[in-house]
Amino acid sequence: MKRMGTVWALVFACILALHGQERRRPQNARQALIEMFFSKTPGTLEKHLPDAMRAALRKAGGGDSFTMLQGFSALSGQLTASGQQLQTFDVGPTLMTAEDARTHSKLEITVERDDLQSDEDEIEVSFHLYKDGQKQNSFLTPKLTFVMKQEAEVWKLNELLLTMRISLADPKFLDEIAKSMRQGQAANQPPAVAAIRNINTAEVTYAATYPARGYTCSLSDLDGFGAGGANEQQAMLIDSGLASGKKAGYVFSLTGCAGAPAKQYRISAVPVDPSAGLRAYCSDESAVIRYSSDGKAASCLGSGMPLQ
Repeated sequence: MKRMGTVWALVFACILALHGQERRRPQNARQALIEMFFSKTPGTLEKHLPDAMRAALRKAGGGDSFTMLQGFSALSGQLTASGQQLQTFDVGPTLMTAEDARTHSKLEITVERDDLQSDEDEIEVSFHLYKDGQKQNSFLTPKLTFVMKQEAEVWKLNELLLTMRISLADPKFLDEIAKSMRQGQAANQPPAVAAIRNINTAEVTYAATYPARGYTCSLSDLDGFGAGGANEQQAMLIDSGLASGKKAGYVFSLTGCAGAPAKQYRISAVPVDPSAGLRAYCSDESAVIRYSSDGKAASCLGSGMPLQ
């Protein structure tokens, strides 16, 4: 019986030894990458950073820097706390999935390339979003490449590369470009309105200063720069940019100055690009500023709506 007990003890000892060896099997680069960002053990991200970077972080911010970094290595806890189901995969085409049953959405990180060469491994991943089981297409396709290098049997993140593919023919991309252009053009509308107010003020001052002429239909008469002092042809009431007739993406015109002295005038501002979809603005001696949505001076002067 003693011999049998000794034999069984040896068997169990061998099993435990083998199990210990199995647990101490070295990580591969992919496992190290997963551990960096999804481990619940403190310090895992720091463990997989290059020694030079760790030293620089200690010098720059001490413990605070590593406290901040630890937040990145606790992504699994953050995702779980927000109600998402997280799964990581050591092998296969999928590196990680995070699924939210409440919104029926899923984020999937896919391994596009895993090139192991000696003590260096380049792992390229892409990101895919699903909603109600359907893949959501985007004109932007980001990819990250993690260059892992083995140092003292530990895989460390040596380089990080970000690439972005943009589909220039994608309808969503074209819509975004058009939207951005409209927003930029819309930002020019308030300066155009301010310019008309300046011209209205200049006309009142001009008519009061030169009563024999009254209002003027020449923007150059209101110009603010030139040789000599102010006069009827150079009243120094507006800047030369506005006096040129073009400013802030608009073309300005003065008309309707009949009679001597002129007791009326009409000012209009239309978009430089008529197809831009911007408003036209106009005013007259009443100083009421109006607009028309079709961008045409005639519409604004004839039936424009007062600007609120």
